[in-house]
Amino acid sequence: MASHRIPLVLLACGSFNPITNQHMRLFELARDHMHRTGQYQVVSGIVSPVSDNYGKQGLVLAKHRTAMAKLALQSSNWVTVDEWESQQPDWTETAVTMRYHHEQILKRYEQSKPTFTSSDKNIASLSDVPPQLKLLCGADFLDTFKIPGMWRDDHVEEVVGRFGLICVSRGALQPERAVHESDALTRHSGNIHLVREWVRNETSATEVRRALRRGMSVKYLIPDSVIEYIHQHHLYTEDSERRNADAVLRPLAKQARRPVRSLGD
Repeated sequence: MASHRIPLVLLACGSFNPITNQHMRLFELARDHMHRTGQYQVVSGIVSPVSDNYGKQGLVLAKHRTAMAKLALQSSNWVTVDEWESQQPDWTETAVTMRYHHEQILKRYEQSKPTFTSSDKNIASLSDVPPQLKLLCGADFLDTFKIPGMWRDDHVEEVVGRFGLICVSRGALQPERAVHESDALTRHSGNIHLVREWVRNETSATEVRRALRRGMSVKYLIPDSVIEYIHQHHLYTEDSERRNADAVLRPLAKQARRPVRSLGD
């Protein structure tokens, strides 16, 4: 029954460089899919841009990426932008980011349970059920688990085993194969929800940046408000694309065996 559904928060971590219509579309697809399971009621979504120290080529400053994300999501009544990860002095592991948000969600739940009551009048109150958190990602994200040194084993167990993934397919990528080729992902396959996007949309932030620095139109690929912000602040030029060109991605450069301090330390 609907009244027994588990309230669910969707968290998307990434560069959002810039945020695109496809990024936002992931949330809608994931929400529909999780509702169709009959087990969950999605109550909110969180966009969490990565910090400036991620080391990815062409990454503009976090203050711009968060500002663009906020502009893009002005029309959403359930997805918001959280700046915690983007404001960290160093790149933050996905497991640590999820841990932080889960603690914040449970804290708000304890303080004000009505916060997690569904706005749908046909759904009974969910405030008596602790909310869960799952990581929302595109199919290409699963391929990162195959990159040596990108993930710590205990973080894979935490992200996939403890929290869970909602993975939306994109283009020709096959998330089922990525799960099959990973022992860790296969072990927790019951906690991985694969969502098929039947309306093909292969818009990528990389292609958007390429079009922008070549002076081409990106209308209908990203919101007009974001386009205006980009032009106002002269973002995504040939110079900005060279940023971090010689840098190593922070996940690969960070010491894999360094113990992760708890959030309370």
